[in-house]
Amino acid sequence: MKFNRQECIALFGTSADPPTIGHKKILEELSKIYTFTITYASNNPQKKHKEDISIRSLLLKTLIEDLDDPKILFNQSITSQWAINSIKMCKSTYKVNNLDFVIGSDLIGDISSWKSFEEIVKEVRFFIIQREGYPLHSRAMRMLEDKKVEYKVSTLKIPNISSSMVRLDTDYSNFPKSIVDIVKRNNFYKSQKI
Repeated sequence: MKFNRQECIALFGTSADPPTIGHKKILEELSKIYTFTITYASNNPQKKHKEDISIRSLLLKTLIEDLDDPKILFNQSITSQWAINSIKMCKSTYKVNNLDFVIGSDLIGDISSWKSFEEIVKEVRFFIIQREGYPLHSRAMRMLEDKKVEYKVSTLKIPNISSSMVRLDTDYSNFPKSIVDIVKRNNFYKSQKI
């Protein structure tokens, strides 16, 4: 699929370990803002993942299929543990120039240490989703300004939930309904009391 080069596309890579109602809400809201949202499960080199990426991508793909929104595209082939690689693969695959990289406020303090950060900021704008408990500190915002990072801070209201919180959820209430059967049937996240 090719896009009009002027269309603004969101790129949302996520560990999705597991996907939560928060991920679902983010995807639903991004589809209201962007022409298209491209998403994939990734291995964050700064995290220890509970389940393998093949399981996490299956769960994320199932969630996206359930959303049934033609503006939300799942493409696991662009995944990389390094954001710059996913960004370049996305731009090459979809022939798009205007790309917003979606990131949670919990990661802003770390992005300047990411592999090829200087190159990343030339390739994309950041769309920062504020997460409860992770305010945008003035030091992080100053770093964005100093590095001349193009960004927008979202006003989206996202549930205060994280994958690590969901792994402790014994009643599955913070899992998207579309993935609960798969998680139960395969005993995913079982060692976390689920």
